[in-house]
Amino acid sequence: MNSTTEQAPALPEARRVPARAGSKPPGTGPKKRKGKAPQQSFRSRLRRDKQMLLMMVPGVAFLLLFFYIPILGNVIAFQDYQPYLGIGDSLWVGWQNFVELFGNPDFLHAFWNTLYLAAWQLVFLFPVPLVLALIVDSLISTRVRKIFQSIAYLPHFLSWVLVIAFFQQMLGGAGFVNNLLRDWGMDPIPFMTNPETFPLMVVVQMIWKDAGWAMIIFLAALASIDASLYEAAAADGAGRWRRMWHITLPGLRPVIVLLLILRIGDILSVGFEQFILQRDAVGAGAAEVLDTFTYYTGVVGGGWSSGAAAGLAKGVVSALLIYGANKLAHRFGEDGIFAKQAR
Repeated sequence: MNSTTEQAPALPEARRVPARAGSKPPGTGPKKRKGKAPQQSFRSRLRRDKQMLLMMVPGVAFLLLFFYIPILGNVIAFQDYQPYLGIGDSLWVGWQNFVELFGNPDFLHAFWNTLYLAAWQLVFLFPVPLVLALIVDSLISTRVRKIFQSIAYLPHFLSWVLVIAFFQQMLGGAGFVNNLLRDWGMDPIPFMTNPETFPLMVVVQMIWKDAGWAMIIFLAALASIDASLYEAAAADGAGRWRRMWHITLPGLRPVIVLLLILRIGDILSVGFEQFILQRDAVGAGAAEVLDTFTYYTGVVGGGWSSGAAAGLAKGVVSALLIYGANKLAHRFGEDGIFAKQAR
């Protein structure tokens, strides 16, 4: 039996497409450059962002007129400033005003009293907005949440005159609480005139007025936390407190650090209106702070140079506190106010 082998049919050769004149072989064309997009010119960026820049003009003008240009007036801290002579003709005295200022016992008392009252505010006032934000975020009913937020926001829009008047009507010597104590046969309590309890009263007033408004920042930070993290933690059996400790608080840590740095930088500004309205009731020994000292020394007493020196010293110390707190935040791995530049 003859065995025949069948051969596979030959495949047709691939057609060669004739190259066009002037064309290059495939794969040899110019490659796209990988990198940054070409930067636009300043004029094109100006045309692109002109609407945003126009919106910024009122705010920038406000800052220039009321914050940056008045900084130039700090030169009177180095002069024996006389209003009728002006800055140009007043006598230059150098550091003499600062030497006299730091040797003034009234200034030192106002400085340490400011730090004491600021410590009360930092310890007892700073955590309250965070706690309120956690409470509002845990509310299920949207209607209850809106009502709670509206009630908490409202005192912020009241002036300190109205706030102090409200506390006077409630806790003053002839206020509602003391009248109620008299009706019960008890002695009235000097809530508003006791120098020993004045720091606590100041903190209570600030909590009632500004804690609800400060809560907004924490609510915005809570809204940015991924909800899937809570779902995954709940699926793993984590309770409410564990979810708050391991998800909520770590998500709020950058905001907490940022606000803490800003509060430390503003620690010498414990409030002017609040203290000057209650200074006569509790005495200058309890309510004298740097802001009131600057007012009574510079404006009331006519010591313009001493008041300017006190304000300038306060600004320098606040700037150093912000710088130190920001450096400390970098040590703990947080960005702080401005991120640390990578080398």
